[in-house]
Amino acid sequence: MTIHFAAARNSRFMPSTRFAARAAFSIAANDNHPDENAEQLLHTALRYFARHGLGAAKQARDEAKEAFFSNDRQSYDRWMSICRTLDKCVARQLAREVIEGGLGDGNGRG
Repeated sequence: MTIHFAAARNSRFMPSTRFAARAAFSIAANDNHPDENAEQLLHTALRYFARHGLGAAKQARDEAKEAFFSNDRQSYDRWMSICRTLDKCVARQLAREVIEGGLGDGNGRG
C-alpha cells in the first residue's frame, strides 16, 4: 500500500478560504425573523407526534383526506401542513391521492 503525504494548508494566506468562511458565517438560516405561524405549526405537529407516535404522519394524512372529501378546505390545509411537517413523503402521497380522487365524479370522491 502506498502512502501519500499532503501538507497542511495555512488558510491565513489563501484568500479563497477566508472568503468562503466569511460567506458561510454571514448566512443565517432562521435567526433573523422568526415566523410565529411556522413555530405554532411545529408545536402542533410535535404534540400530535407525541400523542400518536410514529404513525402520526399517516394519521394526519387520513384526517386531511377526510376533511378534503367533506369539502372542509380550512381543516384540510391545517392537516396537510401538519402532515408535511411530520413527513414530506407522506404529504406528497396525500397530494397525489387528493388530485386523483378529486378528478373522479366531480363531487370530490373518486
